[in-house]
Amino acid sequence: MTTDAADAWKQWHETRVERVSAPFGPLALTGTHWVEDCPDGRLPDIPGTWAATGEGVVLTAGEADGLSVDGRPFAGEVRLAADRGPEAEARVALGDKRLVVLVREGVWGVRVYDPASAARRAFRGIEATPYDARWSVPGRFTPYDGTRTVRVGNADGRERGLALAGELAFARAGQQLTLQVAQQGDGPLWAVFADATSGDTSFRFRFLHPAAPDAEGRTTVDFNRAQLPPCAFADHFLCPFPPPGNTLDVAIEAGERAVS
Repeated sequence: MTTDAADAWKQWHETRVERVSAPFGPLALTGTHWVEDCPDGRLPDIPGTWAATGEGVVLTAGEADGLSVDGRPFAGEVRLAADRGPEAEARVALGDKRLVVLVREGVWGVRVYDPASAARRAFRGIEATPYDARWSVPGRFTPYDGTRTVRVGNADGRERGLALAGELAFARAGQQLTLQVAQQGDGPLWAVFADATSGDTSFRFRFLHPAAPDAEGRTTVDFNRAQLPPCAFADHFLCPFPPPGNTLDVAIEAGERAVS
C-alpha cells in the first residue's frame, strides 16, 4: 500500500460523505411520484396540478400553493422539461424543498428533496473498508459490437432497460472475473455488481466507476472505491439491480459497505 494511494482514497471517502449528506444529496430524497399514477394531477403532498405531455410536465398552481419557479413566487401554468442540473438548482421549489422533474423511458415524475429529511438528520457516515492495494487491479475493457440493452429489475419494483457497452475483464487472487459495464461516450465505465458479501456484510449490490479505458482498453478496477448506490441512502431511488453475470462468486471485502 502506498501512502499516496491511501491518502487519495481517504480524500475520496471524505468527499463521498460530504456529497451524500449535502442539503440536496441522496439522503434528502423523500419521494418519487409518477404523474401517470395520479390521473387527477394531484401528487402526494405536493401542491399544484401536474400533467404529463410528450415533451414534459405542465404545472398549474395558484399563489396559495406556495410554489416558486426559477426563484420567484409562481401562479399560473408552466411547461417543465426534465431537470438536468444539480438538485439544488431545480426550477420548482416549495419552501426549502426542491421538486425535481425526471423522466424514465417516457414516464414523467417529480422527486421531492427535503434538507430536513429524517434520513439526513440520522446520518452518521458511510461504513467503508480501509484502503487495501490488493483490491486495485488492472482491467481490460472489450466493447460490444453496438450497445446491448438488457431488462433488469429496479429498486422501486419496476423493470427498465440497462444499456451495456462492453465487458470488463480482470483477475483477483488468480481468478479471472468479468463484469458487464455501461459507458457514456468515451468516459468512465459503470458497473452494477453484487458479490458474496452482498446482503450480508455489505449492501445488496454496489456501483463501481472505473476510469475511461485507454486506446487498448486498459483501465484500473479499484474495488476500494466501490460505492453504495443511491437507494442505500433513500428508498425512493430507481437504482438498477446487477445484470446477468454481474453477481461475483467472490467476497469483495473492500469499498463502501453500509450507511451508518
